[in-house]
Amino acid sequence: MSGNETILEVRNLKKYFFSGKKRRGREPRAVKALDGVSFSMEYGETLGVVGESGCGKSTLGRTILRLQEPTSGEIWFNGEDIVKYDKKQVKALRSKMQIIFQDPYASLNPRMTVSETIGQPMMVNKICRKKSEVEKRVAELMDTVGLASRLYNAYPHELDGGRRQRIGIARALSLNPKFIVCDEPVSALDVSIQAQILNLLMDLQEQRGLTYMFITHNLSVVKHISNEIMVMYLGQCIEKASSRELFKNPLHPYTQALLDSIPVPRLQGRNRKRQSIKGEIVSPIDPAPGCRFAPRCPRATEKCMGHDIPLKNVSENHQVACVLFN
Repeated sequence: MSGNETILEVRNLKKYFFSGKKRRGREPRAVKALDGVSFSMEYGETLGVVGESGCGKSTLGRTILRLQEPTSGEIWFNGEDIVKYDKKQVKALRSKMQIIFQDPYASLNPRMTVSETIGQPMMVNKICRKKSEVEKRVAELMDTVGLASRLYNAYPHELDGGRRQRIGIARALSLNPKFIVCDEPVSALDVSIQAQILNLLMDLQEQRGLTYMFITHNLSVVKHISNEIMVMYLGQCIEKASSRELFKNPLHPYTQALLDSIPVPRLQGRNRKRQSIKGEIVSPIDPAPGCRFAPRCPRATEKCMGHDIPLKNVSENHQVACVLFN
């Protein structure tokens, strides 16, 4: 499902974490978790964000939601740069942008019941002013995400991971948002439960016209749910394309290696040589200019060093940051 109108546009977004103090005129060292990320999304689509642990996927989602403050850059949501929003405006933004966290237990207050967890955002944001309205709305949301009414007063420790994650989804839906960051929402769940949650998210998207940023390291999952996929490496976007195009024609050597790592049962061609990723990951602390994957890339040349490689359109809706295509 996709629309034709842009809901989110990120321009040159940076998020640095500084260590130490400024001494003798020298700036403190910076971990460049996000370093010049730019992309856009349309209403009703799902953008999958993939990459190794530590590449900046979760930081990207949290920075877009203003859960973490950006170092620089622009985040245009519904035609407004929300980086310029004050605290009051950011609070109002919560009704339009929400997040589903990775760990369905750690993200829930163990002292709050299911109904209290789902109902709290409505009370805080004054969506419902009467207790009876909140109770009715909570019951509707529980039914929407497939939680039995008998769990209304249950606590998180009494439930399995799948039900806990359904609580997280209901809580995110309680304010009727249009954009949801799904931060590895199924990675902590059993495979059978993963399928249920993924199907629920897709059904909700179709029913409510939701837009998802789906963060994951599981390429099989992202292929199933995403319209477009963005590949990240050490804080930068190195390739972006439609899901079908990316799996059919990956261009960046890192993307090719990622796709080659997917276990696929084969009756023929068992001796086919797979591309593996070797070498040490470059430190994210003040990395040198150039392709950050170059030290591990089997096709790296001198052209990969000394200057950053911009994203370039190589075909319609397919961008890649690699000297092989620049």
